[in-house]
Amino acid sequence: MLSTGSVIDLEERYESGVYPKRPLALVRGEGARVWDADGREYIDCIGGHGVANVGHSHPTVVEAMAEQARRLMICPNGFYNEQRARLLAELVRIAPSGLERAFLCNSGAEAVEAALKIARLVTGRSKVIAAMRGFHGRTFGALSATWRREYRGPFAPLVPGFEFVPYNRLEAMERTLDKETAAVILEVVQGEGGVIPGDGGYLRGVQAMCRERGALFIVDEVQTGFGRTGRMFASEHHGLQPDLMCVAKGIAGGLPMGAVLIGTRIGPLPKRVHGSTFGGNPVSCAAALATIHVLEAEELPKRAVERGEQLLQGLLAIPSSKVREVRGMGLMVGMELKEKAAPYLAALAERGILALSAGAAVLRFLPPLVIGPADVDTVVEQVAAVLEG
Repeated sequence: MLSTGSVIDLEERYESGVYPKRPLALVRGEGARVWDADGREYIDCIGGHGVANVGHSHPTVVEAMAEQARRLMICPNGFYNEQRARLLAELVRIAPSGLERAFLCNSGAEAVEAALKIARLVTGRSKVIAAMRGFHGRTFGALSATWRREYRGPFAPLVPGFEFVPYNRLEAMERTLDKETAAVILEVVQGEGGVIPGDGGYLRGVQAMCRERGALFIVDEVQTGFGRTGRMFASEHHGLQPDLMCVAKGIAGGLPMGAVLIGTRIGPLPKRVHGSTFGGNPVSCAAALATIHVLEAEELPKRAVERGEQLLQGLLAIPSSKVREVRGMGLMVGMELKEKAAPYLAALAERGILALSAGAAVLRFLPPLVIGPADVDTVVEQVAAVLEG
């Protein structure tokens, strides 16, 4: 096995350069912990950016992947496949009511791209409304719905027809949503935007307004889905029934996968209007089926509520003047500071805790839902220590 230095040197030489990297080379994971090339152990509060909901290398998921890989790894969507058929049925079973079909793809950005295309196709309209501080991906359509100027600026002009309104302010949406609007796309909890939960009345109000004015309501559950917020999907906290729901990240236990769940207002789509070579491949479908089984059998959404409340209350109890606010839902928690978060993320890594930023000043915690109470206590203790230092 290569040393940390050798891994870093090799990757720095040949990788594109687009990713700012921390000086760690991760080589192994189990549950809520990961290890670097030098054997050092970390409590993982990144979880692959919210991917490892069932924990790293869960044996049930690994075995399902391996078994399917030995049988068949790819099956074009022009043919039927047992694993794909079973997964489609399972996704509809666990989804909010009214979502009765799905398009399978490979990532959250792909899911958003598909949803935007579907919305324009079925409504015959072009305008899309998104929220300030929202994040939906980095491909051209998804980026056009993403707020941060540093992401958007270098690639202008983007896809036309997108407008932004303040999040959690229904009156702003009411002024903007008109007869030209194909869709509104919102996160239930804004992740990259700073871990900002949506108000239930606001989200239901936007949904009702879309129904009244002939627009589609797209909910982006890429980060909030599959138990992360304490329900299988965050929409369930507010009784939402989206027309299109984008999911990815935690869907397949660590394999790349995404999906758009499609509501009854839309129904079956015309042939050949969209497609994906690898979307719905049998190995990813087998992993997703195993992941759903683990989420339910181990009651991981319930554990997300319990451990999330422990983490939230622990962080709230830290007596630091550097903290502006702590907020979140389930095991999606943000601590907003009054200064830059980056030095504290580095200090936490030195103490064996890996966490994320969400904007310049927010520490974001997205641990696997299998994290134990002792590890949550350790995370809180180390956050308190670095804030005091």
